[in-house]
Amino acid sequence: MNDDILIVKNLAKSYRENQAVRGISFSLPRGEIFGLLGPNGAGKSTTISMLAGLLSPTSGQITIKGLDLSENLLKVKQYVGLVPQEIALYPTISARDNLIFWGQVYGLHGAALKRRVDEVLDIVQLADRAHERVEVYSGGMKRRINLAVGLLHRPEILFLDEPTVGVDPQSRNAIFESVEKLNREGLTIIYTTHYMEEAERLCHRVAIIDQGQIIALDTPANLIQHQGKSLIRLSILDGVIDAVEEKIGHLPLVGDVNRRDHTLDIQTHESQQVLMEVLQITHALSAQVTSLEIMDASLETVFLNLTGKRLRE
Repeated sequence: MNDDILIVKNLAKSYRENQAVRGISFSLPRGEIFGLLGPNGAGKSTTISMLAGLLSPTSGQITIKGLDLSENLLKVKQYVGLVPQEIALYPTISARDNLIFWGQVYGLHGAALKRRVDEVLDIVQLADRAHERVEVYSGGMKRRINLAVGLLHRPEILFLDEPTVGVDPQSRNAIFESVEKLNREGLTIIYTTHYMEEAERLCHRVAIIDQGQIIALDTPANLIQHQGKSLIRLSILDGVIDAVEEKIGHLPLVGDVNRRDHTLDIQTHESQQVLMEVLQITHALSAQVTSLEIMDASLETVFLNLTGKRLRE
């Protein structure tokens, strides 16, 4: 029996001339934390909105717990929790009252509702501040209560869309701990982020998405091992960059060299040796170096090597 809780086939979404999502496919086994990793505007939030049933795809199929989402929307929504980027809370009432309100929306009442509110407050580590109005909360605390709302109805799969954007370090760590605890207890999670370090810490597998397409999918360790060459980023002020690029491109230990304006991204498995050779070339050509950066192999360099862009661009 297939134990995949989610199957996505050729999912696409277009807005007139704009193709936000371009035919992505993947499957998700129960109990996995699966990351959608990419820059802002890559199509992550659009994908999450379709998976959660908030947005109809232009084409493709979504199956959750063996049910076609388009044909069983109301039933499937019972299994799904969504924590959006936007804060979906009433600021002038307390966190507890917010949770009671949303719990009633989900059909919880009485003692069962009170127990569940207490449980989710413990999960997000805000039980001691639950009586305070949301408007006095920090941005990170609001995001933690936002997470608590998505957990009230005990979903089997949770979609977290950029849950740590703009939060303080304490709240970010609390969110990480909550996600890890929920996953240990069996919850399946899709986690979108443009923070590489979050994906490396939390996710069992990641799909790197750019311009609406999945361009790589594997465990973080495998992606780094197979595609995560070290990267030397070199910026040159004067007009000899053509000659510098040509000579660097012929170095035996250099992979690809990607150029943008007066900056070269140099891929290599031997960064120290190549760095010395690069400096010899720039010196011989009297190139004026304005910046030089070395990045060890990571998901960040995987993305740079695949797209030529930083994750946060």
